[in-house]
Amino acid sequence: MSKKSYLFTSESVSEGHPDKVCDRISDMVVDTYLGKEPFSRVACETLTTTNKVVLAGETRGPEINKDDLINKVRNCIKDIGYEQKGFHWKNCNIDVHLHSQSSDIAMGVDSKGNKDEGAGDQGIMFGYACNETEVLMPAPIYYSHKILELMAHDRKNGKANKLEPDSKSQVTMQYENGVPTKVTSVVISTQHSAEVNQAQVKEIVRPYLEKSIPKNLLADLRDEEFYVNPTGQFIIGGPDGDSGLTGRKIIVDTYGGAAPHGGGAFSGKDPSKVDRSAAYAARYVAKNVVASKIANKCLIQLAYAIGVSKPLSIYVDLFDGDEEKSKHVENLIKENFDLSPRGIREMLSLNKPIYERTAAYGHFGRKSGSDGSFSWEKTDKTAVFTK
Repeated sequence: MSKKSYLFTSESVSEGHPDKVCDRISDMVVDTYLGKEPFSRVACETLTTTNKVVLAGETRGPEINKDDLINKVRNCIKDIGYEQKGFHWKNCNIDVHLHSQSSDIAMGVDSKGNKDEGAGDQGIMFGYACNETEVLMPAPIYYSHKILELMAHDRKNGKANKLEPDSKSQVTMQYENGVPTKVTSVVISTQHSAEVNQAQVKEIVRPYLEKSIPKNLLADLRDEEFYVNPTGQFIIGGPDGDSGLTGRKIIVDTYGGAAPHGGGAFSGKDPSKVDRSAAYAARYVAKNVVASKIANKCLIQLAYAIGVSKPLSIYVDLFDGDEEKSKHVENLIKENFDLSPRGIREMLSLNKPIYERTAAYGHFGRKSGSDGSFSWEKTDKTAVFTK
């Protein structure tokens, strides 16, 4: 029996967080290859520290000029907003160590003869959706993302020019009978210029809290439970304050801890890697289940083996105790969704340069674009579950 009354917390980190800088750069590399050859293979990891960026990994596809890639890295850092002594887009040192994809991995993934293309790795992937927000995401992670996204927007257009790129947020909500009823605490930690103190920063960021979360949910939030830069100041930040690595924010990227995670990161991976593509497909299926209104929540698990095209298992949990309905939904999924690596890529049109924008503020709960971005957020398959 699940708990009916509880507190639940999720966090987000901004595009200027060191790990997110790395995610952005790694996804830029994916987009660069896919933009030239849609079936390129990329597995790119990025490291950042004080005025240093290192790219490593494997690729298969077109020749990409190293200097062009370095310039694209600088453009990523510039767009995020780093022009600091310890990390500057113009002056940081950038090393590129990308090599050709292993022939052993390629042999397992490629289609050949009667063999369809296989999964790029073994593993389990989860998709989740719930009706707590309009975008069918858990409320704490959705609001945590929104706070930072609005802050970044105004920082970059000059309206919040005392803020710097590195920031975090955290939202704790009270649930009653499984429904979020109010916010009980909020934490916002943001890098800032030396010209402002902690009290001033709190007033700078307060409007973003109020714009991000409905008033009824904030009505009982006490000011002493609104924590801003609890250490007192946050001037040194970004890769100068802490090193960053691709793929260290997998819970931020997904459901804020409200659902299980298979453990595989997304950024830096082309869609032949099921860590990414199957997690997108599982979200797509789960979102359409909830959008059809046959369930308030839906969890999907998919499992794969490297080199094998079909998923080894499909698991469905609708959280309502109705095992017969869950089994019916599982059968509908098998009948109506091709969840092989090729099927997922074609179903969601994933062989496009659409990944750099996923690197910050979550891969889910975003608006699908006319260019094919966030295609897994569409709710165009609800009829499958209501027929």
